Amino acid sequence: MADQAVLQKLFQDGGARDYRWIDPEEIVVGQWVRMKCMFGCSDYGRNASCPPNTPPVAECRDFFREYRLGAIFRFTKQLDDPEERHGWSRELNQKLLELERAVFLAGYPKAFLMFMDNCKLCRECARTRAGCRNLKHARPSAEAMGVDVFATVAKFDYPIEVLGRYTDEMNRYAFLLIE
Repeated sequence: MADQAVLQKLFQDGGARDYRWIDPEEIVVGQWVRMKCMFGCSDYGRNASCPPNTPPVAECRDFFREYRLGAIFRFTKQLDDPEERHGWSRELNQKLLELERAVFLAGYPKAFLMFMDNCKLCRECARTRAGCRNLKHARPSAEAMGVDVFATVAKFDYPIEVLGRYTDEMNRYAFLLIE
């Protein structure tokens, strides 16, 4: 069983202070999420960690069932220029990778992170897993894994809503599966 006190210290030290423990079986997975990726996301087929470069939705659902503990991390940000979110996402995803590694080194070899946005580690993506220049660190977003982020975070009393303007404060969520 996970030592949540040790994990909490790692989270705090890594700057992830707003989080909730979850049972990964409570993650809501939906085929509709993949359809929104395919028909509505300009990054579909253009990111090595996004569909179609991620497993089918049914495999994602099975993957979550292999875990007994996870955490949802909430990050908020308000930006005047919507293009600033890419730099913010890149920086935050890199910090989350450091946290995933710290959890791994603390004795949790199954630690697996889902970014709060698409990968963005490289300024220009290679577009395919085979061409990815950052295979060791690239991670999918929760949405890329078929997660209905709206329904999942609502289960854990986190705020989430569709924003009317890019300048509205965002609530973004990353997931860390632990064991």
